[in-house]
Amino acid sequence: MDKDGIFATITNTSPQLSWNLFDDLAALFHYQFMVNAFEAGTMVAIVAGAIGYFVVLRSSAFAAHALSHIGFAGATGAVVLALNPIFGLLAFTVVSGAAIGALGNRLRGRDVTIGIVLAWTLGLGVLFISLYTGYATEAYALLFGEILGISSGDVVVTIVAGTITIAALVAIYRPLLFASVDEELAGAKGVPVTALSIGFMVILAVAVTEAVQVVGVLLIFALIVTPAAIAVRFTSRPLVAIVTGVLLALAFTWAGLTIAFYSPHPVSFFITSLAFATYLIVRVGEPFGQRWRRKSPAVS
Repeated sequence: MDKDGIFATITNTSPQLSWNLFDDLAALFHYQFMVNAFEAGTMVAIVAGAIGYFVVLRSSAFAAHALSHIGFAGATGAVVLALNPIFGLLAFTVVSGAAIGALGNRLRGRDVTIGIVLAWTLGLGVLFISLYTGYATEAYALLFGEILGISSGDVVVTIVAGTITIAALVAIYRPLLFASVDEELAGAKGVPVTALSIGFMVILAVAVTEAVQVVGVLLIFALIVTPAAIAVRFTSRPLVAIVTGVLLALAFTWAGLTIAFYSPHPVSFFITSLAFATYLIVRVGEPFGQRWRRKSPAVS
């Protein structure tokens, strides 16, 4: 039997249809821009999925969202100065992240202050855009992501930054987990909670900077918060939740890139839609799952 027949037998479909589908999927990697997108998207998804668990655990979702908007002002300022927007984005997010981290527990209850700063920096970004005399493509990419336009050099930077981010997160994993669960007890046991808070927010700032390339400033929740928010509903074990969040972020990113390859619509739309739909299904189905577990006989 030839290879067409073998493949058709395995899939129970016609040889022509099966091999066309296989060729279509393989075509994704015939173009360098798609290879770059998958490489960068994979690293960003891993970082976002891992750090997202701590964002959810520490109730820092709003702070993460604020960092992305604050970074937008830095990125647009860099564009006005004819610099790489990533440098401006990184500078603003890191400085702001360190300042937010220094607040520690005092951050809670200061949503109004952060919201005011967030609105002002977003307005500052709009001002910088109005001062920019070039094309609006870069500003659009910052707001909504433009992973299909990422260069090979940007991929290298993303992989290096992502590797450093993951290494830093692994280095502070145990004390950060302790401080995230009970900051007061961790402080009483001698854990440097303020330094950990600052370090975590700086790591988050780098993660936000990376994720902006994929989903943009306005859609940052899709990769950093949503996968982790789904994962914690299935397990209370930290490592399992982190791995689950990473796998979900990878699935959303890869599926979004694949669908966008055959569609004229932006990648970020598909990534955010897949993430939202999954979260919605989990939330709606959760009560039914709880009822089923209660009705199921206990296993001795």
